Amino acid sequence: MVYRSLLRPLLFNLPPETAHHLALKSLSLARPFIGRSLAPDKSTAIKLFGLAFPNPIGLAAGFDKNGVALQELASLGFGHIEAGTVTFHAQPGNPKPRLFRLPQDQALINRAGFNNEGAAAFAQRVRTARPDCVLGVSIGKSKITPLENAIDDYLGSFDLVYEVADYIAVNVSSPNTPQLRELQQADQLTSLVRALKTRNRELQLRINRSAPVPMLVKLSPDLSTSELEMIVDVVGKENVDGIIATNTTTSRDNLNSAKQKVAACGEGGLSGLPLRSRSTDIVARIYRLTDGRIPIIGVGGIFTAEDAWEKICAGASLVQLYTGFIYEGPFVARKINRGLVEIMKREGVSHLQEVIGMKANR
Repeated sequence: MVYRSLLRPLLFNLPPETAHHLALKSLSLARPFIGRSLAPDKSTAIKLFGLAFPNPIGLAAGFDKNGVALQELASLGFGHIEAGTVTFHAQPGNPKPRLFRLPQDQALINRAGFNNEGAAAFAQRVRTARPDCVLGVSIGKSKITPLENAIDDYLGSFDLVYEVADYIAVNVSSPNTPQLRELQQADQLTSLVRALKTRNRELQLRINRSAPVPMLVKLSPDLSTSELEMIVDVVGKENVDGIIATNTTTSRDNLNSAKQKVAACGEGGLSGLPLRSRSTDIVARIYRLTDGRIPIIGVGGIFTAEDAWEKICAGASLVQLYTGFIYEGPFVARKINRGLVEIMKREGVSHLQEVIGMKANR
């Protein structure tokens, strides 16, 4: 309540990107007052990809791109954090302004363009300050790298973050890097995934890791049915560990905000409440296409425990939020986790694993 009535109005009076940087800096100062990480509840703990997730709620990529506040974020109750997206080359991203709020829709529009200090700087920082939760690292293509050289670019980032990542997410779906989404095409995605899997095995042997790093692919919500089926087929054939569904959308359908306000934001990916149904539908479709064999992380429009429950029942083993964190405040992960336990009690469910995909066919 304090966040909604006091802190959020103050932050929302600032330009969105300024507020974002202020929030990251404030986290380190506020850590003594945050308390310890959320005590895990066995009924919501998930084992996936050979990793133990203390709870199913994660922070999506994009919030902490450079790994500057990972431990502080973990203390807020997230079971995992996906840092990044990082690129092989450091890059400033797209020109500002590039982040916009649509409060009437509980949504954000961003065209940041993978602004980050580079994979090497990220890895060095994380080596000195790892979070007390599962750490995923999202990697993407550098803007200066031509599409025909994308594989080498991804491999460069993969090499650099390999030792600090619990899992690696391959971002081929951001709408804010030119031509990036072309990597979702069957031949392009197959070549990229095969190269990364080969490197994964090489690095595993080189550093004597017990198993390869789990590798996931993050998909766009704007795929046609045939495109989604093709990608799921590639992911299955190439034995990718999981799918993240979904990234932001370029659609501007069914918004409550004034058309002039939306148009003034310009291009970019839309996230938040308007994406919820679309991303949940894609989670369910992937679950059906794979018969639940490929784990899914559901992302898009999660603000409450009910939203998370909906994604999990549609087929997600884990969920992530970003926009919900901005609108609901720093303790949203704790609220959602506690809310999930209450829902499970109400529904007579002893473990969250029991409901994964139970409504995927509806």
